[in-house]
Amino acid sequence: MRGPGYDAGMPALPPSLDPPRRVLLGPGPSEVPASVLQAMARPTLGHLDPRFLALMDEIREMLRGLFGTANGWTLPMSGTGSAGMETVLVNLLEPGDRVLVGVNGVFGGRIAEAARRVGAEAVEVAGEWGRALDPDDFRRAARAAGGSFRLLALVHAETSTGVLQPMEGWRELADELGALLVADVVTALGGTPVRLDEWGVDAAFAGSQKCLSCPPGLAPVSLSPRAVERLQTRREPVRSWYLDLNLIARYWGGERAYHHTAPVNLLYALHEACRLALAEGLEQRAARHRRLGAELQAGLEGMGLELRVPAGERLPQLTAVAVPDDVADAPVRRFLLEEFGVEIGGGLGPMAGNTWRIGLMGAGCTRANVALVQAGLRAALAAPVRA
Repeated sequence: MRGPGYDAGMPALPPSLDPPRRVLLGPGPSEVPASVLQAMARPTLGHLDPRFLALMDEIREMLRGLFGTANGWTLPMSGTGSAGMETVLVNLLEPGDRVLVGVNGVFGGRIAEAARRVGAEAVEVAGEWGRALDPDDFRRAARAAGGSFRLLALVHAETSTGVLQPMEGWRELADELGALLVADVVTALGGTPVRLDEWGVDAAFAGSQKCLSCPPGLAPVSLSPRAVERLQTRREPVRSWYLDLNLIARYWGGERAYHHTAPVNLLYALHEACRLALAEGLEQRAARHRRLGAELQAGLEGMGLELRVPAGERLPQLTAVAVPDDVADAPVRRFLLEEFGVEIGGGLGPMAGNTWRIGLMGAGCTRANVALVQAGLRAALAAPVRA
């Protein structure tokens, strides 16, 4: 292929991009509505253009509604949900600080590891994978470890296992420990109710690609006034320049001081995704996820499949399914992708190879998709894909 300006020393140009259409029913990313994709195709503005600055204000206001908070420091970070996690930790922790972290899945473990990389001491409270955490276990761990803690951190919606963590009692425990309360709500935001102010959560982080049904690449975060005070009274500067909220808040707030070039078109997409979520109504949206998640889970159990999480602790939008002993994990997922165009996820950590993760998130949470993935699994289990 010879394109304009072709030089004999240059490689041939690849064909133009033409990705296949998939039904994304894994742990993320989720299906993206047409209007969100169309928003990304609108004219790119400068990141200090007055119209774009107004759009930034609208995004912040909508995110406050989704987070259930009046926090002024609520904004999307440029990066995925993991960047949101690092943002919270690197801004609120200093070397020598102590963190009490619940680990009942991959993402609790990531919080502990990221805290250690900031120079903090992470005391892990190990929980059973597939079960919710108990505040009393944290009390016992705190007594055994002695001393106070800067942060108490847990995962509200554990994507690796499909556990929905109840949030009652954690504010009281954080107060006992003298700690700020941190919650990972990456797979919760836009799918199950998030009520930061009601729960007393001081810092939370999410991702754009789960129940908000926006492409990956943005991480909404929110800090309470207590967390902001902690940030502004640090002994030393935040160790990450790029994730320093003292600097980024000046761009997202009143000063509009340049920090980095914002991902303008991706923020268009987030604006539309937030608008769609709020237009549907947060209670109605949560009820849709609960209703269809329960239908999927009942249908899977009706097929004789075992679910990893007890009924009272399941995430509606992410279901972990035990792979039957006589069935191979990867061939089933490949069959679904090739024959039905459906993507589901495999397990992580100790659930790798023995668990399927099925997501019903945001725009992908439909009755048609419930029927499609069940039909695909029936066909896969009847096909010669067993171990």
